[in-house]
Amino acid sequence: MNMKNVDILALYREYLITERDASENTMSSYMRDLRQLQEYLQQENGSTLQEVNDTDLQAYIEHLREAGKSVSTIARNIASWKNFYQYLILQNLIKENPARSLSAGKAEHKLPEILTNKEVELLLQQPKATDAKGTRDKAMLELMYATGIRVSELIDLNVSDVNLPSGNIRCFSKNRERFIPMYPYAVSILRDYMDHVRASLVSSSENEALFVNMNGERMSRQGFWKIIKYYQNKAKIKKDITPHMLRHSFAAHLLENGADLKSVQKMLGHSDISSTLFYTQLVPTSIRDVYQNAHPRA
Repeated sequence: MNMKNVDILALYREYLITERDASENTMSSYMRDLRQLQEYLQQENGSTLQEVNDTDLQAYIEHLREAGKSVSTIARNIASWKNFYQYLILQNLIKENPARSLSAGKAEHKLPEILTNKEVELLLQQPKATDAKGTRDKAMLELMYATGIRVSELIDLNVSDVNLPSGNIRCFSKNRERFIPMYPYAVSILRDYMDHVRASLVSSSENEALFVNMNGERMSRQGFWKIIKYYQNKAKIKKDITPHMLRHSFAAHLLENGADLKSVQKMLGHSDISSTLFYTQLVPTSIRDVYQNAHPRA
């Protein structure tokens, strides 16, 4: 049966009602999760629900985490996907369930994992600035660790947001503007990319995006997620590196090396310092003790 032009979600909804006798709440929950995944895929790369793989779904999980979704919400989404893709297998539309090995992650109270300084260095050494792709990838990774910006902020950057002489970038988040400095090497590799590579990649001279894919269009979250996974595997780092792990590592390493909490808060773009205070739990005990003993409100 050729179902390429049939509304798969409508057929799945009917299946839930007639075959699974699903409750209204269960059905509504499944359909909402699937439609939101469908919208994400369409915005990211124009793919359909039938075309996704586990990497696509992992990237979407990271997107949900960045959006502040709870572990329970992500777990519900994964359950919705697993059931849907099992249905597609029954209909002989796909051969394997791309959601079969997905997990929502650890309990919410567990501290996130960060990279060690050695692991950061190993990861950043992987892209080689010997061709356009390598130079672009190196600039993206260096910029992420140099500034601690979110992946959504990274891909939203325009050329006009970079001030190389001053060594900083301008970010917009939640209608707030902030300027974040970069260390000299990040500035150097970013200058190399902007001066010698970007023009050869962009699809149009009117394209303002700082980072573009190999088709010349603005880089997507999914695209950058795949870049990180590629270099993680190349570096043989066992930790499951995500864009947000680089942000966590940025904040923890700054605090570990003596940065004050208020400055880190400004660089991360936190409106409430309690969100930044969380990172003191990721640094060595001696640093936490200094903070607890020295801060007037600790």
